Amino acid sequence: MVIVEKLHIDNIPLLHVVNQEYKEKKTPFVIFVHGFTSAKENNLHYAYFLAEKGFRVVLPEALFHGERSDTDEVTDLSLKFWQIVINEINELEIIKNYFEENNLINSEQIGVAGTSMGGITTLGALTQYEWIKAAVSLMGSPCYTAFLTRQLQALKQNGVKLPLTEQDIETQKSKLAKFDLSLHKDKLAKRPLLFWHGERDQVVPFGPTYQFYKEIIPMYADHPERLKFIADAKADHKVSQEGVQALVNWFDRYLR
Repeated sequence: MVIVEKLHIDNIPLLHVVNQEYKEKKTPFVIFVHGFTSAKENNLHYAYFLAEKGFRVVLPEALFHGERSDTDEVTDLSLKFWQIVINEINELEIIKNYFEENNLINSEQIGVAGTSMGGITTLGALTQYEWIKAAVSLMGSPCYTAFLTRQLQALKQNGVKLPLTEQDIETQKSKLAKFDLSLHKDKLAKRPLLFWHGERDQVVPFGPTYQFYKEIIPMYADHPERLKFIADAKADHKVSQEGVQALVNWFDRYLR
């Protein structure tokens, strides 16, 4: 029986999903990060499918979302986007350490995944943590600095007056650069990486992510099976059932 329990780890709200049979045993481990303006509960189906296969799954609540929300104003939240992402990357290690210290996970079987903002977080986390053994990005982008530029242009076009000077923007880009996987491709170290992306996506554009994928193909020449990109020609910014199943199969293959 798959169980779901609410936990708080260092004030981080999260859902812990695992088969009752394995609750007190060491298991493969996946941290799944939700998208912008979403919440941890909205991704329970991913956790359920993984838990059925013997994984321990954690769904953390991102800063300023769900239980941690302090505003309903999406524009205000948009201006905090990268603060949320970087905070989430930092909290991944806190969460991992908790389960590791409690002897509940196998340190050689840890995966990270997410949708949209969660996919962006996942790709940034690969620049920081060697302990991530496999990853899945659903509608994410590795191109942090380029994506920031696009976001700012979109806000301006929508009439939003940005409380940022040009110097502020350059400082932000500089801070993001160390998490920008497109600038640090070597950090991948041939780790298994799956992308799923809708070709009609207008929120996180398909093109830059697919271009990044093409650029890193030669890095996986010795193990081409460890890199995969599923492009859905009909999908926009919503993961198909095929994408859900592909994620489950990916971790089942590479974290076993």
